[in-house]
Amino acid sequence: MSNTKRRIAVILSLAAIAVLLVHAAAGAGGAPVSPEDVLYFKRPASAAMSPSGEWIAYTVSVPRTPADEAGRAYGELYVVSAKTGEARPFVAGKVNAGSPQWSPDGSRIAFLMARGEKAKTQVWMIPFRGGEARQVTSSETSVSTFRWHPAGNRIAYVAAAPETKREKELDKKGYGFTFFEENLKDRNLYVLDVGEEGGAGEARILTEGCSVWSFEWSPDGATIAAGVSPKNLVDHQYMFQKIWLIDVATKERRQLSNNPGKLGNFAWSPDGSMIACNAAKELRDHAESQVFVVDAKTGETRNLTEPAFRGHVEWVGWKDRSTVIYRAGEGVYPTLSLVAARGGKRSVILDARTAGVIFDAPSFTKDFKGFAFTGSTPRSPGDVYFWDGKAKSPKRLTSLNPELAERDFGAQEVVRWKARDGLEIEGILIYPVGYKAGARHPLIVIVHGGPESHYSNGWVSSYGTPAQVFAGSGYAVLLPNYRASTGYGLEFALGGYMDAAGKEFDDIADGIDHLASAGLADPARVGLTGGSYGGYAAAWFASFYTKKVRAVCMFVGISDLTSKRLTTDIPYEELYVHSGKPIEEMWQQSLERSPIYWAHQSETAVLIVGGAADPRVHPGQSLEFYRLLTMNEHPAVRFVQYPGEGHGNARQPGRADVLHRQLDWFDWYVRDAKPLDGAMPPLDISDRYGIDLDKE
Repeated sequence: MSNTKRRIAVILSLAAIAVLLVHAAAGAGGAPVSPEDVLYFKRPASAAMSPSGEWIAYTVSVPRTPADEAGRAYGELYVVSAKTGEARPFVAGKVNAGSPQWSPDGSRIAFLMARGEKAKTQVWMIPFRGGEARQVTSSETSVSTFRWHPAGNRIAYVAAAPETKREKELDKKGYGFTFFEENLKDRNLYVLDVGEEGGAGEARILTEGCSVWSFEWSPDGATIAAGVSPKNLVDHQYMFQKIWLIDVATKERRQLSNNPGKLGNFAWSPDGSMIACNAAKELRDHAESQVFVVDAKTGETRNLTEPAFRGHVEWVGWKDRSTVIYRAGEGVYPTLSLVAARGGKRSVILDARTAGVIFDAPSFTKDFKGFAFTGSTPRSPGDVYFWDGKAKSPKRLTSLNPELAERDFGAQEVVRWKARDGLEIEGILIYPVGYKAGARHPLIVIVHGGPESHYSNGWVSSYGTPAQVFAGSGYAVLLPNYRASTGYGLEFALGGYMDAAGKEFDDIADGIDHLASAGLADPARVGLTGGSYGGYAAAWFASFYTKKVRAVCMFVGISDLTSKRLTTDIPYEELYVHSGKPIEEMWQQSLERSPIYWAHQSETAVLIVGGAADPRVHPGQSLEFYRLLTMNEHPAVRFVQYPGEGHGNARQPGRADVLHRQLDWFDWYVRDAKPLDGAMPPLDISDRYGIDLDKE
């Protein structure tokens, strides 16, 4: 062996030893992450930097405990010092506060809150230096979003038009029928004067005959840029939203942008001459992947995204009147970059790869010296961070879940493999707690939804995807960023266009084979779980790829592409960015890419769970798959529905059931490899919920 080869062998050996030491260290602590840790961890929902840069207002999502009434998580409002980390509760307890915004002079914090079980969400305001929170708006319907006027003496907000008196009377008498996608209520824009004590006078309506989803005041406060669609339908929000300029004094409006697809956030330049926006590059772009600048007078539009950008822009803002700042997902690490408004090469100013935290979109001061973020790490679900614009890493200001510091985590790292056509695919790999090299472990694959989404190398555990809980139970866990994921550029994202369940799911199968070939995964003990499009993958692997997996959990998943397209609330989104052709031209492909077409050959244990009121993926998708499997005398299929829940469970009872039920399912069929002989895990798992039941 040559000296060069000998040195390379030594380096590789040392690297392997280092990896093993990392894995050993990760499995040498206290108890593993538990289901209760995942169900009850706190998470920051938003963070807003004060104008002075001294304080950050943030809200915390606090899950309800078994002793609380069933409902969504509470939302508490806090303020933390950017210098000392001193945190002060402003609105805490059993409340629902969110979306904090500082007044331009920093003296007040406005936020959204619904006080009381049946109350509508309104804008509230609280003095920063002390005092009680006061309600600002008195909208008949819930306020969805709001913004301070630059002078601080007004707010604008969006709320749906209320029911008429006649409609209310008809409803009381039992005649409140649903006229499907007709008689819709516009999402209107209102302006309200505000004083120190709250709202002053009645709100003035600025829009009618359209729906406003988001908006921003111009720097001089005379004009509002609004994201507007013709109808109040989520499909219109996704596919038909354009930027309109509204004259606040006259209510006159004109369309500014002509973006050919999805529209993300947008922001005025400090001098009011331009608007930067995050939007799709073309109609078939399934995410808002680019950053554009639009001339506020002429509508002339310039794409500032570098050609063949291998990432997806997710948020835009302005550093100064000539420089745009944007956050992008680039593989498993987000970046924050600057680019000149006239175009040119970007400059990356913060990279999560080296910063050590997966940061969200920032809130920052006008002088660009104070940034507030929410962010996560592989061992922290979320905290509030401060960055001075210069340091390598933001400073963590909160510790919302200190108990997790005592937990024993599975080591988490980035993994890559070659797909069957040679393309490199990336994902996140979590090793079992107490991992030992040389042993094969059961594997759980967690597939993200969308597919316009991707995993970052931060916290990846939730009630539906309890990755670290799996690791604590002895599983290896793979979270693949398969073809059609965001974060890898438009060409990669288009890998699933007009090819549902094609290369995208082949990439997942190839990832399973890769880990089996590497000796980490036991190919005879593989499970797969996912929600929405991830639930589609679960059904596909339970049918077409049934030889690859012993068990799946299909959460709000797709089983029949034809009926899915005709029952979803986003039919145009599905047509333009996924299928690419009308259903009349795709009958056969839609049939053959549907799990129901292959269900008869299933040899996989199938757990089906989902909300009974899901508008996105109709509950009939679950029922079709269940019916076909049972009619084929499948020995291991179970279907559980959650009343009142939509596309994902918002309330704690359903979340607890999904988490515990899939753990039981995988332990039974994957870890313990019990046969599919008709005996299934216990149906009643109410002893896991932590609730008190009558013992009669």
